[in-house]
Amino acid sequence: MKWEGNRESDNVEDRRSGGGGAPVFGGRNIGIGTIVIALVGGWVLGINPLTILGLLSGGGPPAQVQQAPAQRPPADDTMARFVSTVLADTEDVWQAVFREGGGRYQEPRLVLFRGATPTACGTGQAAMGPFYCPADQKVYIDLGFYETLKNRLGAPGDFAQAYVIAHEVGHHVQHLLGISAKVDQMRGRVSQKEYNAMSVRLELQADCFAGVWAHHAQNARQILEQGDVEEAMNAAARIGDDALQRASGGAVVPDSFTHGTSAQRQRWFHTGLKQGAVQACDTFSARSL
Repeated sequence: MKWEGNRESDNVEDRRSGGGGAPVFGGRNIGIGTIVIALVGGWVLGINPLTILGLLSGGGPPAQVQQAPAQRPPADDTMARFVSTVLADTEDVWQAVFREGGGRYQEPRLVLFRGATPTACGTGQAAMGPFYCPADQKVYIDLGFYETLKNRLGAPGDFAQAYVIAHEVGHHVQHLLGISAKVDQMRGRVSQKEYNAMSVRLELQADCFAGVWAHHAQNARQILEQGDVEEAMNAAARIGDDALQRASGGAVVPDSFTHGTSAQRQRWFHTGLKQGAVQACDTFSARSL
């Protein structure tokens, strides 16, 4: 992926030096880490998946977290600079997409942390992997996740890493469009099986939105190198619900899926990549996923 020398975002908050305040609770986290931990559990990091699911589901009204000043990562921190550059690229793409649709894109912030950090959705932990908190409109990532992605999940490559960020930014786009709120409103009103099915459509749409970003970024800045698309497609396959359940040694239980199968995740990322249109990502109206 061609990213060196491109603009870095001003919306990066680096908390890795410590601090961050006391934990707060409430709201809901949405993230790729849900599948990495809740489904793989002890296979990846030896953490009880029920504990993580409890943290992810939250409860009660969102709490407020003091907005710390955004702080760019150190110039010699290549991985942090990469994340900041990818975030900037998503900002450029979604600003243009929203503007063309007659709207205004509100940029999310991205928080770099180590171990744990307070969020408006509860205490974020590295074990969750990257996640988006709609209550404070921030993407959270412990960069150690990329080692898990590469070494434990078998998805190396810088564009695979960019896909992860773009997926979480996709959740931010859903938040701005009011899509994720509509899904959250159904919690407790439908059966767990039905809610899981809605969650799958939400996650697949975020994958499609990641593809939309890649489509426009390639057209505007030619960021893709040979093998990049294959890296993202491999990552999508490795984090499919069916693949993770097989990898954990358990049975594949479709009714428990919350993110979609490997094939579905690949299909919807590819759809966004090829068509580059938000309208093409209407997973909620699709008869077949």
